[in-house]
Amino acid sequence: MAYTDLDKPSLYFNAKAYTGDGTTSNTITGIGFQSDMVWFKSRSTTDSHFLTDSVRGITKYIRPQGTNAEETETTAITSLTSDGYVLSTAGNVNDNNVTYASWNWKKVAGVFDIQTYTGNGSNRTISHNLGTVPKMMIIKKRNTTAPWSVGHASLGANQVLELDATDAVATDNSYWNNTRPTSSVFSLGTDGNQNTNGHTYVIYLFGNKQGMSKMGSYKGNGNADGTFIYTGFKPSFILGKRTDSGGGWWILDSKRPGFNLTDEYLLANDGQAEADDGSFASDFLSNGWKARATNGNFNASGGSYIYMAFAENPFTTSTGVPATAR
Repeated sequence: MAYTDLDKPSLYFNAKAYTGDGTTSNTITGIGFQSDMVWFKSRSTTDSHFLTDSVRGITKYIRPQGTNAEETETTAITSLTSDGYVLSTAGNVNDNNVTYASWNWKKVAGVFDIQTYTGNGSNRTISHNLGTVPKMMIIKKRNTTAPWSVGHASLGANQVLELDATDAVATDNSYWNNTRPTSSVFSLGTDGNQNTNGHTYVIYLFGNKQGMSKMGSYKGNGNADGTFIYTGFKPSFILGKRTDSGGGWWILDSKRPGFNLTDEYLLANDGQAEADDGSFASDFLSNGWKARATNGNFNASGGSYIYMAFAENPFTTSTGVPATAR
């Protein structure tokens, strides 16, 4: 059995549930690290998703559910701390008595990297610092409206999904220049959502790390005794999408509701409030998760799905001890 060398995944990824207070100094703690990327969503209202990172700067944000260009907001995160951040009055992150979820990443080799670049309209490669072959890549054009582009190791080298849309996978050789990324570079072709001459972009790169992160795929079985998806860890966060048909990007995490069944979900492509109608009900287990619903966007018989998952606890620690035995 392969053991993890990251015994505490919460030092690199953490989900957080909190309630806004509408003040200029709402200090959120318990993240466990200084975040390099923070993705917020209101749980109790239809305020849009709000994503910021340390590379573009914490006053710059983009909306996962839309095609909007990058915007500036000085009253969201006002500072990053070693254990969280300080929020001001922006409604996307801190309205009084509104409940929120935030998902927080720290850049670490093999798990997560951020790069920015300017397009040139021609086939090219760009260096990254992930330190391994990316298994999922997410691009957003910053300076004008454009769809998001998502590449995944379970898709073809010339295929994309759009994070802001429900469409099935699209295929074109201009995506990623029909070339798989390597441990040092990713490739771009002439697709305008990835590489328009003179336009600015951000790309988020994610890797598979034993006991920490997993980008994978599964087939649905259309049964409430659903498919089991092995990750090698107890999930803290899962983002998933059907690829062979239309369907939303669903988000589950271990803090909402904090126990099994985990069925409180948000949609990355939609600003809707959190729902718990059972459509994405799952059991979060020590080594993966098991679907407990038959929703077509989640577990249709024969349906094809991709996912990105991050760990709460590894299944087996670096010393070979089951995490539950520590």
